[in-house]
Amino acid sequence: MSKQEKEQDFFTRFASHASSLLGRPWIFSAALVVLILWAISGPLLGFSDTWQLIINTSTTIITFLMVFIIQNTQNRDSLAINIKLDTIMEKLGISDDELLEAEDESDKKLEVEKKRVQKKGNASKQSSSKRNKKK
Repeated sequence: MSKQEKEQDFFTRFASHASSLLGRPWIFSAALVVLILWAISGPLLGFSDTWQLIINTSTTIITFLMVFIIQNTQNRDSLAINIKLDTIMEKLGISDDELLEAEDESDKKLEVEKKRVQKKGNASKQSSSKRNKKK
């Protein structure tokens, strides 16, 4: 076990391994096979309440647990990306406080900031293309 894995708590290690494993194509295929077998067993079991309860309960439990695993993975990925972007901004000397604290802003404020940055980027592209044409 690596030093990094020892430092992570149990749920973080579990969520990382689970999301890595459960995101593979063969898991999807296995789930599809289970559903097909369940559907085939319907006529054999007379489409009983128990037959329906098995799939309903199973899928509900799996979905409920997967929501937490997926959310945990997304939260960690988002935090890691934010840290990396902040580091890149620091190394490039970008000190726009509004950008550095963007993850704490409301959706409306983020849309306004997105338009501002896009406008600034478009203006930069236009001035750069004008300079290239003059050459």
